[in-house]
Amino acid sequence: MELGEILSLLDATVRLSAPLLLACLAGLYSERSGVFDIGLEGKMLAAAFAAAAAAAVTGSMWLGLAAGLAISILTALLQGAAAITLRGNQLIAGVAINMLAAGMTTFLGQQWFRQGGRTPALGAGERFEAVTLPFAHELGGIPVIGPIYQELISGHYLLVYIAFLAVPVTAFVLYRTRFGLRLRAVGENPKAVDTAGISVARLRYSAVLITGLLCGFAGAYLSIAQGSGFGNNMTAGRGFIALAALIFAKWRPVPAMFTCLLFGFLDALQIRLQGRELPVIGEVPVQLIQALPYILTVVLLAGFIGKAVGPKAGGIPYVKER
Repeated sequence: MELGEILSLLDATVRLSAPLLLACLAGLYSERSGVFDIGLEGKMLAAAFAAAAAAAVTGSMWLGLAAGLAISILTALLQGAAAITLRGNQLIAGVAINMLAAGMTTFLGQQWFRQGGRTPALGAGERFEAVTLPFAHELGGIPVIGPIYQELISGHYLLVYIAFLAVPVTAFVLYRTRFGLRLRAVGENPKAVDTAGISVARLRYSAVLITGLLCGFAGAYLSIAQGSGFGNNMTAGRGFIALAALIFAKWRPVPAMFTCLLFGFLDALQIRLQGRELPVIGEVPVQLIQALPYILTVVLLAGFIGKAVGPKAGGIPYVKER
């Protein structure tokens, strides 16, 4: 395989792993605070629809992004109210969010745009364009280093850079700030946090808000950056893959990034393998190749993850003692 083909594959890996990474970090904040979140898929889907619909109506990608973030945060608050304030079952709350988002996006898309649940195709100014970093063209002629900078590092959407920048930011917040210390503590021993005079509910709501924000970026990326509009169920299980990546990374930001890159690589690889004949095996059915990322999810969780112990208070509603 030539350098150009390798860089093309790695470039696709970065682009495809960005929404997974954003959703994975979103789940990390929520679950570190003790709120298990299987509603990542629903929040991403709602954000993708809101971003595409707003961009199509207003003609502005920035208003589309704002709409996606707002809807995702509101959806996260709804889930937070059910899981934190009402002390409902967190898994059921997440399932409800996923079902609500899947149904409402299709229904509203059909009612508003009459295109089978899809939004109109977005044009220039309505979706994000790739960002060319400084001196990318000038350095492109330098052997090896130039193509890596020009094709692999430069030329991505703004939200891709936000996704990877969120990794060191998350690591700093979790391990170097008072908020991060309290967030980790409330996921392990909320009673001790409450005894120290810190509001458990406020901390968990803060984490849920951050989760909504990051899921909003992930959903908007799918519809107004990587895609040019919203399509039915366009998240295609990415929220669940992000959750699997989070568990595999054992709720740590940097391993989560590499796990998401692995899933992104498999996704990019399956796109390139479609329609090709492999040595010895021959032509593999397209459906099997498309299932590679999902097969890896099952394999990792079933046999190679080892013992992954989540936050001790995760999934348990906190009842303040009087």
